[in-house]
Amino acid sequence: MAKNKSISEIICDYIKKQKLSPIPVQTLNEEAASTRYFGGDLKEFIAAAKTLGAKGIFVEELYLEDDEFYYDSGMDDEEYMALYGNDDCNCCCDCKCKDKKGKKAKDDDSDVDGVWFEPEDLDGLDLTLLKPQMAKYIDRIGECCGARLTVPGVDRLEVEIFADWYDKFAELVDEASEIIEEDPNGALEAIEAMFKAEEEADKSVKKIAAHPPKKTAKSKSKKK
Repeated sequence: MAKNKSISEIICDYIKKQKLSPIPVQTLNEEAASTRYFGGDLKEFIAAAKTLGAKGIFVEELYLEDDEFYYDSGMDDEEYMALYGNDDCNCCCDCKCKDKKGKKAKDDDSDVDGVWFEPEDLDGLDLTLLKPQMAKYIDRIGECCGARLTVPGVDRLEVEIFADWYDKFAELVDEASEIIEEDPNGALEAIEAMFKAEEEADKSVKKIAAHPPKKTAKSKSKKK
């Protein structure tokens, strides 16, 4: 049985048909060179590469990683502390913490147990809790999901092409992330409600299992 080709192998085959050489590479430092991101599809990218006089194209395989299943606000620890690090400030100055407290007190209409969350507070949240459909992609972790193509040069021209299944996965990630970003407290409430529903369902199953099936007249007659 022939092995199904990955999206990267399909792309390389297409590049070869266009009389260009696919050159496998790995990105070690994305900040080391100036990159121009291409906005078209694969065919348009190949046409652009030929116009630029490219003799070959760098092809870097991309893989589905496990951290893609968890929410990432894009804010690092340093940015978070700069924005929220002074919540407990008791100073009398006109610093940012005073403005932020005032804004929260005024605008907050999604208070849960006296705690008001920002999307950044939910970094690392399992997105499958908000979009259970994502769980079917867990078995694909480590699988090639696309390729990053680069026309080499002082200014690199770059595009990323993904498999159809990964595009569907990415849509679910975006939808789950949007839920968090629109209403962090509402997202947590939805997850909590789901857990409670599962607990109630589990209790019902255990309750049923605790009682042996009643003997019918038919089953009693078999024993005689």
